Amino acid sequence: MTEHHRVDVDLGDRSYPVHIGPGVRDLLPEVVAGLGARRAVVVTARPPELVPDPGVESLVLPAKDGEHEKTLATVGELCEEFAGFGLTRSDVVVSCGGGTTTDYVGLAAALYHRGVPVVHLPTSLLAQVDASVGGKTATNLRAGKNLVGTYWQPAAVLCDTGYLDTLPHREWINGYGEIARSHFIGAGDLRTLPVHRQIAAGVARKAEVVAADERDSGLRHILNYGHTLGHALERATNFSVRHGEGVSIGTVFAGLLAHALGRIDEARVAEHFAVVRHYGTPDALPPDVGHDELITLMRSDKKAVTGLSFVLDGPAGPELVRDVPVAVVAGTLAAMPRSPR
Repeated sequence: MTEHHRVDVDLGDRSYPVHIGPGVRDLLPEVVAGLGARRAVVVTARPPELVPDPGVESLVLPAKDGEHEKTLATVGELCEEFAGFGLTRSDVVVSCGGGTTTDYVGLAAALYHRGVPVVHLPTSLLAQVDASVGGKTATNLRAGKNLVGTYWQPAAVLCDTGYLDTLPHREWINGYGEIARSHFIGAGDLRTLPVHRQIAAGVARKAEVVAADERDSGLRHILNYGHTLGHALERATNFSVRHGEGVSIGTVFAGLLAHALGRIDEARVAEHFAVVRHYGTPDALPPDVGHDELITLMRSDKKAVTGLSFVLDGPAGPELVRDVPVAVVAGTLAAMPRSPR
């Protein structure tokens, strides 16, 4: 039988457990009871029967996964439903869905009554290995991804690997993009592990980083390895490139860029390609996206303060490198492989 894992995110009196394994969704009533909640709003992008009864009076709201759903309008609509149901600060919100669902439901919980406890039941590989853990909540603007948000740590995360049984192939690829990225931020080589242990290792590394730097003032930047180009690719393609796919391509780009800046050798660059290709995730730019457009989009990344900024590998490990010369970025983009039309 597949073992269950528990990883604790250590934030003092706001610490919380992440349970990983088949059937852990059934811990939901216990978690809700532990919070002392009298009622719950369950926001689910999956059929309601896939969400266990939270054990208290509840309202089930249908939701949709997808970047186009991550809007302030969606958050406002959820908060109106919370108010109509009579939800209070001592009750609980439950999210069930992929990473975009945990993002915007988490933000709604953070804003309603200035903060209501939230429990995440992530159902995609990407959400389980990354998006549901760490307390970042956000919505998108036309100007960029995740530009409106706050930090709101969940009360618990239940990563039921049974949910993964129904994932289409592309959703596996989407999640493996984040697992490939984990290789380069200190999670270790996860390629030989079964998926539940890959998830646990990725979550454990993220928990270490979040415990050390909850609000992204330093170390937590490394979690964005591959994300600057990844987010730009999502936006440039109107999200036809999925998040994990973009991160995978961005991871390869980060290796090439670090080499162009003299931070790593060719063997380490080759390792970036080898890891990404092991997971079957993309390593090439889409055929119809121009370099100038990508550079413009990368300038609006949240971590870009005065110029282009990237999390890059180096002798001391990954770190945020600011003010990378445009010419070097453009040259690295030109060196990237391109997908066939």
